[in-house]
Amino acid sequence: MKKLAGYLVQGALFIAPLAITVYILWVIFRFFDGLLETLLTDIGFYIPGLGIVIILILLVLIGFLGQTIIARPVKMLMGKLFDKVPLLKIIYSAFNDLLSAFVGKQKKFSNPVLVLVNEEARLEKVGFLTEKDLSLLEVKDKVAVYFPHSYNFSGELFIVPVKNIKPLKANPAQVMKFVVSAGVSGFEKEEQLP
Repeated sequence: MKKLAGYLVQGALFIAPLAITVYILWVIFRFFDGLLETLLTDIGFYIPGLGIVIILILLVLIGFLGQTIIARPVKMLMGKLFDKVPLLKIIYSAFNDLLSAFVGKQKKFSNPVLVLVNEEARLEKVGFLTEKDLSLLEVKDKVAVYFPHSYNFSGELFIVPVKNIKPLKANPAQVMKFVVSAGVSGFEKEEQLP
């Protein structure tokens, strides 16, 4: 009976990550496909997945238009609107900067570092160097390091002395996965940088 229970636990541990991943993908699929489901059903032309295809085509079209001359006047108009409503400006710029840091041209999470946080205990923490110039804060010899939380989509920003920073020669995506998984995922050797 003990052996059977062990097999049950092993089976659950084996299938759980796959099942959770499939479930999350299914929920995301249903959400995005459902955005246009009512509209497509009303016109009598609903095929499962068509909503996602239409949304992807629209996003590609918006991305294309965003890189043309058409985008400048729209951005200027939005900028003027946000200037009139300060709270909107703060929210928009914060999310815009955050998304740009992950996937935009700036890509702020591309410099993984190891930070000495307790010299006596030699305690170190993995993070991402996000800003080297802190003259705006009137801070010298320090940098901004973002520390993502494990098993969560949040983190903390620390201002740390430059001398406590050690750059990591590792793939930033692998480092982020390592931190977010609380170190459980480990590193794949072929994905480490030279």
